[in-house]
Amino acid sequence: MPKIKRRIITIDEKLCNGCEACIPACHEQAIAIVETKDGPKARLVKDIYCDGLGACLGKCPTGALKIEEKETYAYDDKATKEHIHSKGKNACSCPSSEPMQLKKTTNIKSQISNLESELQNWPVQMHLISPSAPYFKNADIALIADCVPFACANAHVKFIKDRIVIIGCPKLDDTDAYLEKLSDLFATATPKSIKIVHMEVPCCFGLEQLVKEAIKKSGKNIPYSKVVVGIKGNIV
Repeated sequence: MPKIKRRIITIDEKLCNGCEACIPACHEQAIAIVETKDGPKARLVKDIYCDGLGACLGKCPTGALKIEEKETYAYDDKATKEHIHSKGKNACSCPSSEPMQLKKTTNIKSQISNLESELQNWPVQMHLISPSAPYFKNADIALIADCVPFACANAHVKFIKDRIVIIGCPKLDDTDAYLEKLSDLFATATPKSIKIVHMEVPCCFGLEQLVKEAIKKSGKNIPYSKVVVGIKGNIV
């Protein structure tokens, strides 16, 4: 199998204290704790099990985990599912793809049928936007995971109003292209602020990591905040 250049988790064993916080956060079971001469440390089981989305990053209390771009083997979804099964776990346990039927919790009739869209720009998909578009200049930007408007009924009022919108999916789209596009946009437009809005599913947390890397790469100091939306539309 040839190696390719891609983003993948790397672990600094000098910083790792073996606390195991990253283990449940990795739905691909790509990380394991091993005994070393310096005590228990987290290590990647195999590179092919790591999708590079970074759901485990926010769980590490010491900052030992980070995403880097390097020459390695491509993520193998089939092998990963077999690996998860071999550990006696459900390979479909990730809530981003777990089928579920959602039920309404109220019978009160919605009164939003006459609301107008708050969208101010087009296009909105990350791959289609132009970093040089004039509306990005010194703007308040909302970077929204593309499932959010379907889960949150009043997403326009809560997240889109008075902001320039970009949408994307860190699990299904090309995150390397996202990083280049965002870095270019931040360097070119110097937006005033960025609000990241993503779902509670682990793969969605990759949006925040992309923004942090893009800000660093752009050389600009841009403040950002984040909102996490539950599958049922609640703010987590």
